[in-house]
Amino acid sequence: MIILVAIFNLGVASCSNNPTRSSNIDVNATAAFENALLTATYAVQAINTSTPEPQETPTITPTIPTPTQTVDPNRTPPALPAEFQTDLINPKDIPHTYITDTCQYLKMRWDPNNSAPGTVVMPIMFHSITDGEATKQYQISHEELEALVRDLVDQGFEVITMEQLHDFLYYNAKIPKRSAIFIVDDRHHDEYYDTHFKQFYEEYGWTVVNAWISDPTTLMDSLLQENIRVENEGLVDHQGHGVVHNVPIERNSSEEYMRSELFGSMSYIEEYFGKKPIAYIWPGGGFSPEAAQIAREAGFELGFTVNPRGPILFNWVPLADEQDENRPSYMMEGDVNDPLMVLPRFWDQDARYYLDTVRTIGKEANSQAMQNKSIELEYYDIVCKDITGEIPGDAE
Repeated sequence: MIILVAIFNLGVASCSNNPTRSSNIDVNATAAFENALLTATYAVQAINTSTPEPQETPTITPTIPTPTQTVDPNRTPPALPAEFQTDLINPKDIPHTYITDTCQYLKMRWDPNNSAPGTVVMPIMFHSITDGEATKQYQISHEELEALVRDLVDQGFEVITMEQLHDFLYYNAKIPKRSAIFIVDDRHHDEYYDTHFKQFYEEYGWTVVNAWISDPTTLMDSLLQENIRVENEGLVDHQGHGVVHNVPIERNSSEEYMRSELFGSMSYIEEYFGKKPIAYIWPGGGFSPEAAQIAREAGFELGFTVNPRGPILFNWVPLADEQDENRPSYMMEGDVNDPLMVLPRFWDQDARYYLDTVRTIGKEANSQAMQNKSIELEYYDIVCKDITGEIPGDAE
């Protein structure tokens, strides 16, 4: 196993466009956007070869059967194994589950028509891509993007859509066992997508998600028409990224402001692009427990931070439950109590250096699942089958 060490100190890039950078970028964006956004110390977990301190991994507490469930009185269900753990992420980034119904989880987990255990997704965040050498902390060059794509292909990754990710996280729908999703923050002209991503769309069918700023007062009609074109073409999938956008939601933000950002983003995308977005990419990485609830009210079903906690698996999302002194600017997600609304993202500058780590995490998760399969199926047969139904196909 290749152990990768990469520690970076990066400021969170402005979730706006810098007109001095490239003619491809939205000329309406201003430098004030950069000053308004959160900064983050991008110190990603350095993996070393020392033996990690043991951590308690309590067994899953099964859902208590409802009165309609028939449990065989002559058979005692086994205790379910501990949740999957790995030492390949920061010890303070704790895996969280989000499915409370154990029987439904096990049925979706072992349905042979669904994704196999260990299927892993790597969300990757992009801001600025330059034709030449990158000169700012939040930029990468087109050459670096091509290197990332080459490494993704070489290691068997495929880029999926937001809809595919949604169905995987909610239902364990089948996706490639090594998946990534590309999320480009902020407005860009169609030239940006044609120059940097269209070649991958044509060669691999890879769609790019755009975190769309919905402020109509700064939106040129020509820019809107360009984005409608790439949306209709299938190259770009526009999702929510706020209205004012350059003032991130914080824990003390007013309810009025949070609602205007979330409901406004939803309604503007419905108006501009004729569709209902399913994901909200938190501007500047700012969020709060109340904001996550409002996002649900607005109709969003997924949310993304700027925090590179690690990859995500079905019913398994690494989040921070306490503040990490090495990463003081990263907001804690654990108290949101809704992992699907605070999903992590890798940064484009160093995502390629974590591909092997992500792949290894998927292999570890699959290996543990296979070891525990007979126990989980026995539990399902005793506790769940009469109410939830048989698992389709030959689960054994």
